[in-house]
Amino acid sequence: MNKLLFWVVVLTSLLEAFAQTDLSRKVFVFPRESATDHVNLIPSLEKPLQNFTLCFRAYSDLSRSHTLFSYSSQDKDNELLVYKEKTGENSLYSLNIGRNEVVFKSTEKFPAPVHICASWESSSGIAEFWINGTPLVKKGLRRGYSVEANPKIVLGQEQDSYGGKFDRSQSFVGEIGDLYMWDSVLPPEEILSAYHGAPLPANILDWRALNYEIKGYVIIKPLVWV
Repeated sequence: MNKLLFWVVVLTSLLEAFAQTDLSRKVFVFPRESATDHVNLIPSLEKPLQNFTLCFRAYSDLSRSHTLFSYSSQDKDNELLVYKEKTGENSLYSLNIGRNEVVFKSTEKFPAPVHICASWESSSGIAEFWINGTPLVKKGLRRGYSVEANPKIVLGQEQDSYGGKFDRSQSFVGEIGDLYMWDSVLPPEEILSAYHGAPLPANILDWRALNYEIKGYVIIKPLVWV
């Protein structure tokens, strides 16, 4: 009986640490600054990306810069990175693709929840960034590039190697939820649908059917600020 109980506990722990589940109306809470606490996201992605749209909600009162979404390939740590460079009412967000970066300026309340969408189109190189349903000035980078497949995708930490080498000074402290990623550039009306809580089904990452692995002190809690 003791042996059976042991394996039940082990199996339960594994299912909690690595799971596919519907996280609607829930968030990952990152309660502390660290160089270890994070969530690995396991995408449905078997080929390089020519286009993408990424949307999610975040809530943090950090006054320093911090990572929001880290996608590394075997060749490049910043294959796709969304980073908050400056906090406050006059915020700066950066989007890295293939180690190239563009910066977007945003005026917003602080601290306050934020809905972020970032998209990129290889054929034109145009990158778009939306904050709370409002588009920021378009930028261009990496025209003709392909974002590499087989990534390591991490929430809570910025990767300086493939799946690791974290720095606590870049870590995220706060809440993240409603994360979706598509292999296409969504039109404005679909961006707005995501902002209003009615996103289309996503084929790379979908918050309603998410494969993830929690590492360290990260807790799932109800979403109460939307």
